[in-house]
Amino acid sequence: MKVYDGNDIRNIAVIGHGDSGKTSLVASLLLSAGAVKTLGRVEDGSTVTDFDDEEIARKISLSTAACFLEWNKKKINILDTPGYANFIGDARAALRVADGALLCVHSVAGVQVMTERVWKYAAEESLPVMVVVTMLDRERSSFDRTVDAIRESLSRQAVPVQIPVGAEAAFRGVVDLVHLKGFIYPKDESGRFETSDILGDWKDEVDAARARLMEAVAETDDRLMETFFEKGELTQEELEAGLHAAVASRKVFPVAAASGTRNLCAAPLLDLIAGLVPAPAERGPFTGQNPISHQEITRKGLFDEPPSAFVFKTFADPYAGRISLFRVYSGTVRPDMTLVNHGRSVPEKLGALSMMQGKQAVTVPELKAGDIGAVMKLKDTHTGDTLSDKDHPVAWPVIPFPVPAISFAIEAKSQGDDEKLGTAISRLCEEDRVLHVGRDPQTHELLISGLGLEHVKVTMDKMTRRFGVHATLKQPKVPYRETITRKAEGMYRHKKQTGGAGQFAEVHMRIEPLARGTGFEFASEIFGGTISRNFWPSIEKGVKSVMERGVIAGYPVSDLKAIITDGKEHPVDSKDIAFQIAGRQAFRTCVASARPVLLEPIMHVEITVPSESMGDIIGHITSRRGRLETTDTSGSQQVIKAMVPLAEMLDYDAHLKSATSDRGSFHMELHHYEEVPGAIQERIVAAHKATGAHEAEED
Repeated sequence: MKVYDGNDIRNIAVIGHGDSGKTSLVASLLLSAGAVKTLGRVEDGSTVTDFDDEEIARKISLSTAACFLEWNKKKINILDTPGYANFIGDARAALRVADGALLCVHSVAGVQVMTERVWKYAAEESLPVMVVVTMLDRERSSFDRTVDAIRESLSRQAVPVQIPVGAEAAFRGVVDLVHLKGFIYPKDESGRFETSDILGDWKDEVDAARARLMEAVAETDDRLMETFFEKGELTQEELEAGLHAAVASRKVFPVAAASGTRNLCAAPLLDLIAGLVPAPAERGPFTGQNPISHQEITRKGLFDEPPSAFVFKTFADPYAGRISLFRVYSGTVRPDMTLVNHGRSVPEKLGALSMMQGKQAVTVPELKAGDIGAVMKLKDTHTGDTLSDKDHPVAWPVIPFPVPAISFAIEAKSQGDDEKLGTAISRLCEEDRVLHVGRDPQTHELLISGLGLEHVKVTMDKMTRRFGVHATLKQPKVPYRETITRKAEGMYRHKKQTGGAGQFAEVHMRIEPLARGTGFEFASEIFGGTISRNFWPSIEKGVKSVMERGVIAGYPVSDLKAIITDGKEHPVDSKDIAFQIAGRQAFRTCVASARPVLLEPIMHVEITVPSESMGDIIGHITSRRGRLETTDTSGSQQVIKAMVPLAEMLDYDAHLKSATSDRGSFHMELHHYEEVPGAIQERIVAAHKATGAHEAEED
């Protein structure tokens, strides 16, 4: 495979809502460029970029896949990204390393929830965006209606650079408004086309559309605007150069037309990508940080600078092991080169370098700045890490992955699989950095957190297929806490004779409530040595043992202060264990008189839904004991912010999916704890007593 210089490389992420035709369009681009011999189809699992077993089974993209092609002496690296909310984190990572985005908008459904989400991601990366209206061969499709929706919901600077020839089943090509050329396709899905001049009935429509394009380009540059006003038009050279600059600076978002499933209009779209997406060096300089001195560092993105590469995706291959996809940000990277992961303070010797054509690795002798490639079996480098020259360290900014919205408890079906479960989950978390796995310190359950139920289910299916580990999911326990609401005093005398040495301790105690989130404080008001100082830690240990197990419902006790006020000891029979028991029981007595209550976690919830669903969603949140904070508009979406008890959110993912036809999304994070309503507390305490799980008092 030829090694390309950065000036001849184009890196583009294909983004959009799920089922907007992204993977089918990529299949069409690959075939038209001669990178593959047949048109891949999602329905039969033959596309290059949906190669995972779970993707083939579900017929949707679950993670980003890389592929490449050559067109007009340019190498185009394509990152095909998922479009459903549960898997959108991978699109975020792809946009970090791309130099442009190709946004697919369905010509029937128009601008959808994830269309706006990925549009926002591209804006946060300051990426140029080309829009392609897809599925134009479908019934009820409309290029004009879709363009209007794009301009209304995304940007008024969206302007067609092509117009379709024919509509719905009669869609058969496009007119290129920049070069005034028609591309007409047969219905055989071969991708072959005929070019034609624009004559007859098309001329008036084409002239009007070209004039609108020319005006939009002229408005982005004072010199071009002056020329346009004076002459009424721009020269061909001025139009092409002005359009390229306007796209690169996000002042114009060109709109094209295509149908990937019928292999229509891939060639003119590739012309646009090669001509309008900026080369990597045009996007520089790139700003990072010295991981040692933490000073800002810039690189121009040229091949003769010190080498650096950023890993944006990791996945496990059953045969090749861990594969790391990376972008070369500066310098030239070669096999057997040793680069340093300064973030983890480890050197990494690179093996063979490849470019990924889906799951197939194509070996290359080197990769220059701006290119995207892959390397196998890095030891300690993961997604988001930077590899750089030992003497010229740099760390590129981390990827802001979405925060997990929902958690489930997970356990192996077989006890013998416990260890394998941990290994398998760790491997899958390396692939998907949105997934979080950890053990709840309070409930001791192993929790897996993701963007939704489907996200977690896919992970479980992958674990079974790849690693042979079977696990079950269940709703996690709510991490309630116990606390007190008023001061109380109590005492306990522990006296035990067993024929030999006895045990004796007497402890008087007072407890006081503290502010929420304070935790626990221990103090003594003893004067005169009624209890020796060396026994105070034993009393505290006894108190903490009760706090860990709970008093009324088996949940940890927090936000209080325990004070020893008096007591007695025996010169022979007083021991550490005696004061532990006395401290434990004195604390229990105090809590019983201090009006103990349960506290529940309150989550800050942010829900994004279509405007027409807002009323229903607000009503449902209120019915779940939620308190509405604010509502904001984001394009055609409404963002609802509320405080809701975690206990009411455990099954919310399924409800939101049903209520919004899978067009809503949410995330939440712990905000604070507050008292559980009395009726609910009574049910929780009663359920705890019914299980017989309360701790038996010790002698």
